[in-house]
Amino acid sequence: MKRVVKKPLKFMQEFKTFATRSHVMDLAIAVIVGAAFNAIITSFVGDIFTPLLSMFTGGNSFTALGVWVGPEETGGWVAYGKFIQATINFLVVAFAVFLLVKALNLFLNKKLAMDTPKKCCPYCASDIPKAAVRCPLCTSVLDEPAEPVEPEPRSK
Repeated sequence: MKRVVKKPLKFMQEFKTFATRSHVMDLAIAVIVGAAFNAIITSFVGDIFTPLLSMFTGGNSFTALGVWVGPEETGGWVAYGKFIQATINFLVVAFAVFLLVKALNLFLNKKLAMDTPKKCCPYCASDIPKAAVRCPLCTSVLDEPAEPVEPEPRSK
């Protein structure tokens, strides 16, 4: 009987550990921020971008564009304008996320470059990671200790 009680408690403890991990919380925050971001982009496309594009469609909004397939009584309305608006919405979101990821990668690469201990290549005088055994620029093997050459000061 005690064995049956321990398994649910262990299961709940495992679930608590899983739910409170930082990755799960980060994912939850990302989903919430993503939903808010999607609402902003949807509003931008529907309220600003699409009405500006409607100048080229004779003043019709994209959501009004469509065509009847078959007789009106029994046919169906194909609202291709809503599809165009959803496609524009996707492209704007994808472009914004691309710019965000690009900026984040630029920031992280600069931070990683600053955090990585460096040494000077004795052959080409370039800054390389301290743990490198071969220079990525001149491809010299660095396993033999040599007197490092001080790099020239860089002008701005």
